[in-house]
Amino acid sequence: MAIPDSPASAADSRDATPVWACSLHRLATHLSQDLGGGPRPWKLATLINLQKGGTGLFVLGLMVVCGNWSAGAWTYLALHGTYGLCWLLKHLAFRDARWDVRVTWGGGLLTWLAVLGPYWIAPVLVVTPLLGPRPGPAPWLLALAIAVHTLGLALMLASDGQKHAALARGPGLITDGLFRRLRHPNYLGEMLLYAAYALLARHWLPWLVLAWVWGLVFLPNLLLIEASLSRHPGWAAYKARTGFLLPRLRVAGGIQEV
Repeated sequence: MAIPDSPASAADSRDATPVWACSLHRLATHLSQDLGGGPRPWKLATLINLQKGGTGLFVLGLMVVCGNWSAGAWTYLALHGTYGLCWLLKHLAFRDARWDVRVTWGGGLLTWLAVLGPYWIAPVLVVTPLLGPRPGPAPWLLALAIAVHTLGLALMLASDGQKHAALARGPGLITDGLFRRLRHPNYLGEMLLYAAYALLARHWLPWLVLAWVWGLVFLPNLLLIEASLSRHPGWAAYKARTGFLLPRLRVAGGIQEV
């Protein structure tokens, strides 16, 4: 359910975005879209789709070159490769118009080098002998990665689909379904997906990449989204009963329940 806009919404009731988040967002927007100026030959969506959709081929290529047909490599290929295909299906079914912005050569190159490309560090560590000889991931770790990945994929696809359908009927707060107790289930899903890949890598470097992306890209975006949502009627009550990235626990009769 989306609570529609109303003339009663007051500008002074909006949440303020922290200055640091606004500054980081402006800097990231400039670097990813306008760096160097000049022609804008590609859409940001094209770069994202190439990286995500091409990940399966990239991982399979690593496996062929390195001759690595281990359970860990196959599991990584199945998980990350499938996510790339699901992302392309999502783009075809309910595309996000924000990614249709056109970017400069410099902006596109920096986006690839600073955000999209580093996501491929995890499969390099999983498949190649870069870290030297080491045993494959334990069965329990494979199971954990599969479980985390499955939950993340379901959250991301279902919440983005719900959001697309709700906003097609008009702007407003989405307060039911996956958004009933959680304000950003699509971001949580994306984070779980990449956490699964970092688990399979069994190294700190993929986690460093995720800290970089989550802290300097995701968090400012989320705070700006929150400020934008706060203009809608019912925001204060909705925010009070929901969690930012994890469901808020409610105490009822001495028992904590989501």
